Amino acid sequence: MMGFCSELCDRFGSTHDGKEMKKLNKKQLQKVEIKIKMDCVGCEKKVKKSVEGMKGVTQVDVDPKQSKLTVIGYVDPNKVLQRVRHHTGKKAELWPYVPYDVVEHPYATGAYDKKAPPGSVRDVSQDPEAAPLARATPFEVKYTTMFSDDNPNACVVT
Repeated sequence: MMGFCSELCDRFGSTHDGKEMKKLNKKQLQKVEIKIKMDCVGCEKKVKKSVEGMKGVTQVDVDPKQSKLTVIGYVDPNKVLQRVRHHTGKKAELWPYVPYDVVEHPYATGAYDKKAPPGSVRDVSQDPEAAPLARATPFEVKYTTMFSDDNPNACVVT
């Protein structure tokens, strides 16, 4: 009887002892990056201490020059963000920057940010107002590839 029950449980993705359910509820290992301003060594310590005791956190790195907090662990990014805001009383947001070569128009309104680290621009893919500005239209793609070095049939201006 036990073999039949185990076979049914294996087929339908469940177990009779609940071990499989515990596996499904586990969080994935994640890297959470947060932008938070740190003016002094005291701020650094306060920000680091705010997440070190959090359940699931395995590593905490603070980079005051970039105003960046990196948390690695089995955590929910939104809970980490809420905890940092609550314990420090500072304005914090999930890291808004991506490498500039990921965005089609890195110098478009909304994407370009003077405060961004070198080689990075603001990630506008989630912003409904700025996303259309940072995306190339078919008309633009046609004329920019016409003179591209990557296009073997491109026109040559001499």
